Amino acid sequence: MVIFASSKHSFILALKLEYQSTMIIGQKKLKAEVAKSAADNVLLLELLHRSYYDRLLYYAWTIIHDKETSRDIVQEAFTSYWNQKEYVSSNLVQVRNFLYVNIKNACLKHLRHDKVVDKYRKLQDPDPVEEACVLNKMIQAEVIGEIYAAIASLPEGCRKISKMGYLEGLKNQEIADQLGISINTVKTQKKRALELLRLKLNPETFLALTLLLQHFKNN
Repeated sequence: MVIFASSKHSFILALKLEYQSTMIIGQKKLKAEVAKSAADNVLLLELLHRSYYDRLLYYAWTIIHDKETSRDIVQEAFTSYWNQKEYVSSNLVQVRNFLYVNIKNACLKHLRHDKVVDKYRKLQDPDPVEEACVLNKMIQAEVIGEIYAAIASLPEGCRKISKMGYLEGLKNQEIADQLGISINTVKTQKKRALELLRLKLNPETFLALTLLLQHFKNN
């Protein structure tokens, strides 16, 4: 999945405006859940995995463009955190930063190992090692995580269709064929999902979603 390529600068601006408020609200909710789960290590790890996995996977993918390797790197990051949790602050911002830095380093190591740095640099602007670029990718990953979470909370009838259409970029006819339903049903469910997402998401995050949809429409 390659997204926002045609509207990169406006997208980054929107995400920067959204980032601070989204993180404050999200971290407060997650902090409350973590407090409830702190006594159960397995439950705590599951909570962190559920809260951060999608956005971390997207973040890794933006660097190496290999979904399977991205999955492995994200899983290894969680394992690394778990093995070192006694030495990592329990502050959720520090945990999140630990995971992002671990994944960034693993991705760059993977690129160097496979000798594809030159090819990668041709695809990226600016240089992937630059801090501004890393921050932008983190911001994108956080907002994508919010979109994933909002779609996951939709009613079952439109959740699967909206995921296939809005996140996987499938055309209406492709969705209809895969699910064995009419194209009109697909259109109706996608319209309903979009109306619900408009209510669930902050304006800037919803803007990011519309840019994603526009990209799929143009490609």
